[in-house]
Amino acid sequence: MPSDKASVPEPIIVRLATAEDVELLHRFAVDLSSYEDEPDAVTSTPQTLARDGFGKDPKFAALIAERGGTPVGFALYTFNYSVWTAARGIFIEDIWVVPEERRGGVARALMQALAQECAARGFKRIDLNVLDWNPARGFYERLGFKWIRNWLPYRLSGEALTQLATSSTDP
Repeated sequence: MPSDKASVPEPIIVRLATAEDVELLHRFAVDLSSYEDEPDAVTSTPQTLARDGFGKDPKFAALIAERGGTPVGFALYTFNYSVWTAARGIFIEDIWVVPEERRGGVARALMQALAQECAARGFKRIDLNVLDWNPARGFYERLGFKWIRNWLPYRLSGEALTQLATSSTDP
C-alpha cells in the first residue's frame, strides 16, 4: 500500500574533493562554462587539475556535494588574505549545482561547509564574483552576502598580461 507521505529526498553529503575526483571537477567546470555561455573557456584538463589541486603545492581546494552517492554539485576555492583585517578568507572561484538539483539545498550545503571551514580556521570572510544576470545573486544575498557596489572587477590576462610583463619600466 503506497504511503500518503511525500518521499523524503536523500540527505546531501558534502565532502572534500580528492585526486580521484578530477574527472568530475573537470566535467562540472565544463558544464558551468556552458551555463555561463562560455563553452570553450575551459582549458584545464583532468591532468592539470590533478597537478594543481592535489600535488605538492595545491593551488585550490574543492568540495563535492552528493545526494544518494551521486555527485550533484561542487565548489572550487582558494584562500586569500586581507591586510586590513590581518586575516585569511576563502575565495569561491566556481560553484555549480546540476540543474535537476537546483533549489534542493545543494548550494546551501556547500556554502555552509565553506562557512564552517572559515570558522574552524579563524578566517574572516568568504568572497565570490557572480555574473550580473545570474539568478543565484538572490540566493547569495539571502545567505547574507553583500554586493559591494563600489568595487568593480578587473582582470589582466592573455596578450595584455604578456605585454605588461615584458615591457620596459621606463616611462
